[in-house]
Amino acid sequence: MKKDECEKAIRARCHDWAQGLSEDEMKDPSFSAFKQWLSDKGFSNYLDFRATPTADYVAELWVAEELKQLWRY
Repeated sequence: MKKDECEKAIRARCHDWAQGLSEDEMKDPSFSAFKQWLSDKGFSNYLDFRATPTADYVAELWVAEELKQLWRY
């Protein structure tokens, strides 16, 4: 997939994932838990794109932005 396609998918899927989180989990959402959720749902290909520094890092920023957690970075 192309990076922009992955970005759209990740931004959308993170909201689906976040709906299942408790209030405490939403205070500090775990990107590794999100990655595991993607894998469990068959969406791990969304993390397969070229990026600098890494696809995981860029995807983590997208998730943080969507979940209003950019203060962590």
